[in-house]
Amino acid sequence: MSDVAKCHICPHNCEITENSSGFCGIRENRDGDIHYAGYGRIASIALDPIEKKPLYMFHPGKYVLSIGGFGCNLRCLFCQNSSLSMEHESAWHNAEHRSPEQIAKLAAELIPQGNIGVAYTYNEPFIGYEFLLDCAKLVREEGLLNVVVTNGYINREPLETLLPYIDAMNIDLKGFTDEFYQKHGGDLDTVKEAIALARKSCHIEVTTLVIPGENDKDIELLAEWLASVDREIPLHLSRFFPRHIYADREPTPRETMYKLAEIAKKYMKHVFLGNMG
Repeated sequence: MSDVAKCHICPHNCEITENSSGFCGIRENRDGDIHYAGYGRIASIALDPIEKKPLYMFHPGKYVLSIGGFGCNLRCLFCQNSSLSMEHESAWHNAEHRSPEQIAKLAAELIPQGNIGVAYTYNEPFIGYEFLLDCAKLVREEGLLNVVVTNGYINREPLETLLPYIDAMNIDLKGFTDEFYQKHGGDLDTVKEAIALARKSCHIEVTTLVIPGENDKDIELLAEWLASVDREIPLHLSRFFPRHIYADREPTPRETMYKLAEIAKKYMKHVFLGNMG
């Protein structure tokens, strides 16, 4: 048996030695097989308005049972949720265990409160691929919907396996240059491919966090490309607030947000502004 196992979920394609984890910190090599160490460990669970994902044009006014764990396969210096995405085993003592069966059952019990399904969110759900897929199948059996909020950094084959069980996605398109993505641990082409594939299979909306001096100058090119996929895709431009490594930076000026929204509207039919408070 080899001491090294290769993970094929995302483009990092980590070659992981025995009892070690990959780039995401939570996919491990155990006895020569890749194992999702966070299986069933829920760091956060809540019944959220669907608009909070954000999904503005997918069952508006409804709610979705939102669950998330730990870890991420990018290293965004501006991460707005680093308490979950950048934490691994050290934070697990605060997590509760829920099986896929329990998640599906709870989702069904919440239907009277307006729940339409389960959203896999808060951290990066694709690194918990096995748990996500197991849950999604059972949620579908309950007649409910599956929503994924993701950075879109996933290889094509696992994405295509998952998509038949997914009803809606919000995909972060974090910038629109290779340099920007490389700075934060990923690549642009993978995310573009995920958006194009998902659009053929389910409802999608796209979010870009606008960071002054980082990706604000790329919004027009981003919107132009997204329109080439489908100008009906809702585009959310979200206002940056100082977090994580960029905690010493200023929030995105409101005037910048309004200006960029007008530019994006030249290409996209539905443009929304977020975090404007």
